[in-house]
Amino acid sequence: MKGGLADLMKKAQELQSNLQKTQQELEALEVIGESGGGMVKITMNGRHDVRRVSIDTTLLGNDKEMLEDLVATAINDSIRKVEKLSKEKMSDVAGGLGLPAGFKLPF
Repeated sequence: MKGGLADLMKKAQELQSNLQKTQQELEALEVIGESGGGMVKITMNGRHDVRRVSIDTTLLGNDKEMLEDLVATAINDSIRKVEKLSKEKMSDVAGGLGLPAGFKLPF
């Protein structure tokens, strides 16, 4: 019994360490969301901070509402990409734990 508890505690510490490392990696990653066939690009990090906005010069001076829509769409694309990568990395961390389907990390 004593060895089983020690093993469980060791695994919990490893999990915590892996989670922290994964969260740091996620914060450092950058994704690029696009719209308008790449005419608008938003670079976002894993904390959902927008790092860069790139707008093709041919869009400047055109329809303001269209440009606003393209920027919003590119931001949403970036958010979806960050969320997808976060989910994939967290599922990798939890992969060896044998957690039930639908169980979410971090706790």
